[in-house]
Amino acid sequence: MHFILVGLRFSKLILVVTSIDVGGEVVEVGSNVKSFKAGDKVVAMLNVLNGGGLAEYVVANESLTVPRPAEVSAAEGAGLVVAGLTALQALVNPAEVKLDGTGAWKNILVTAASGGVGHYAVQLAKLGNTHVTATCGARNIDFVKSLGADDVLDYKTPEGAALKSPSGKKYDAVIHCATGIPWSTFEPNLSSSGKVIDITPGVSALWTFAIKKLTFSKKQFVPLHLIPKKENLELIVGLVK
Repeated sequence: MHFILVGLRFSKLILVVTSIDVGGEVVEVGSNVKSFKAGDKVVAMLNVLNGGGLAEYVVANESLTVPRPAEVSAAEGAGLVVAGLTALQALVNPAEVKLDGTGAWKNILVTAASGGVGHYAVQLAKLGNTHVTATCGARNIDFVKSLGADDVLDYKTPEGAALKSPSGKKYDAVIHCATGIPWSTFEPNLSSSGKVIDITPGVSALWTFAIKKLTFSKKQFVPLHLIPKKENLELIVGLVK
């Protein structure tokens, strides 16, 4: 894949694109681009307001582009950005997990843990001082265990559907990557100030968020809105390396 950084009014790169996450090689740089040159291997994130693509080329902003180490393929980089950053921001911000392991111990639940965001969330959570329970289908239990999850629940079993931790402890945070689970299922499994962080909030989730805020509940439902940050992207690409 190739990236082109062209001389537009704003600092831009043109990259090879398969989706909103892109990985490839710089072909050309614009006059305002300072950190990259033709031939550099990079990973970048695009959105409808910042960049675009046609066929195998894209235009990307330097502010959301990071170097791609030789250990990280273009395909790996292109599959990393949105899912990886969503998992990272959910854990570091609302869930308050410190990835260097120095934070307070937390009991974490990751739903749909074999999916795009979920499988990153399990691995990132285990970098912190955490016990991780994960849900997935029966065929993916061994895969999710291999990612480091301490306990894995088959979501189709009664225990899995109830989301109860085999450890018997309440969850300090839930990284909710599934859909269709009501607040009434989460609430009895949460610690006194537990949070459910929903990565794809719908109307009912936003209503629950509002009600919990208005009633000053210590148990919170938190809709997650991804805010792309270059330093986060550098961190997660470095972790993959």
